[in-house]
Amino acid sequence: MPLEFNIEGTDPSSNARAGRIQTDHGEIPTPIFMPVGTAGTVKAITQQDLKSDVDAKIILGNTYHLYLRPGTSILREAGGLHKFNGWDRPILTDSGGYQVYSLSDNRKITPEGVKFKSHIDGSAHWFTPENVMDIQRVIGADIIMAFDECPPYPCTEEYARKSLQITNHWLDRCFARINETEPLYGHHQSLFPIVQGSVFRDLRKASAEYIAEKGAEGNAIGGLSVGEPHEMMYEMTELVCGILPKDKPRYLMGVGTPANILESIALGVDMFDCVMPTRNARNGQLFTWNGVMNMRNKKWERDFSALDPDGESYVDSFYTKAYVRHLFASEEILAMQIGTLHNLNFYLRLVRKAREKILEGTFASWKNEMVVKLMQRL
Repeated sequence: MPLEFNIEGTDPSSNARAGRIQTDHGEIPTPIFMPVGTAGTVKAITQQDLKSDVDAKIILGNTYHLYLRPGTSILREAGGLHKFNGWDRPILTDSGGYQVYSLSDNRKITPEGVKFKSHIDGSAHWFTPENVMDIQRVIGADIIMAFDECPPYPCTEEYARKSLQITNHWLDRCFARINETEPLYGHHQSLFPIVQGSVFRDLRKASAEYIAEKGAEGNAIGGLSVGEPHEMMYEMTELVCGILPKDKPRYLMGVGTPANILESIALGVDMFDCVMPTRNARNGQLFTWNGVMNMRNKKWERDFSALDPDGESYVDSFYTKAYVRHLFASEEILAMQIGTLHNLNFYLRLVRKAREKILEGTFASWKNEMVVKLMQRL
């Protein structure tokens, strides 16, 4: 069945809304945070942990990485990513556009597509809107992203304008390809376009209007959180959310800190992803309801209190700050596992709490209080 999105409540003092996305692999309450599993796995934890402890409703995979390794032939033989990695809930795949953007020294962008060299072995490859759609058909994600170009920050308005022209041209080709092909594994796949335009209001407005006319099952906002000031990110997000259809989910790509997420929910965003909770966890940074902890800091060396008394994960009450600090100081693998479980639990609990506050009609005041606390360094 096509993706369905129903809004169940709104906040009277902001543009925040609580909704529910229905896919063939399950239901997704919104606002939602999606753990990033770039190569078919969320680093340092198992799929069982993601379901039983974190209760992630949807995870991400990445077209670029999965295309290079394990490759489309293996994924197709396995029956798609759901069967390959054992995850039976929804999956979203990025199109690889951001990864191509990050390979600035090893790629060439043309109106037809992108030539790039693999970061693994330097081999040459070619992405077009058509074959990126084909690759995502093989991966089998429930939500697939249009192939786009993500302009760097800063860039000139001329560059951003030409980049947006390419993105729009590619989007038309993505829709054409999807419409002439069928899913491979018996479940529906929803194509989300991506709003671009850098930090230029007229380009963002034009991009959002172009995408709104497509009538897609959901829409994404890309090209933000790439170095621009947070205030500029919020300005662009607010502008775009005012244009994209209210009855379709809005996905802000690659964002961000807990404070970023709450502020963006207030602007009308429904879906988020970011490597921050998992990547920072592996480096010893943990997010809590009272601020951010660096577990390599000597101040925790003799702190035998619970890792996070307010946390929901079993690791928060079972392990002490002193022990987790010891694990990070000793470079133990368990440190990364505990940190990842904690941070993902915190992020998922954060969006669940935001949802509760929206439905209660008290989100804006709660958000203003929480943003101050969450930005503290402990």
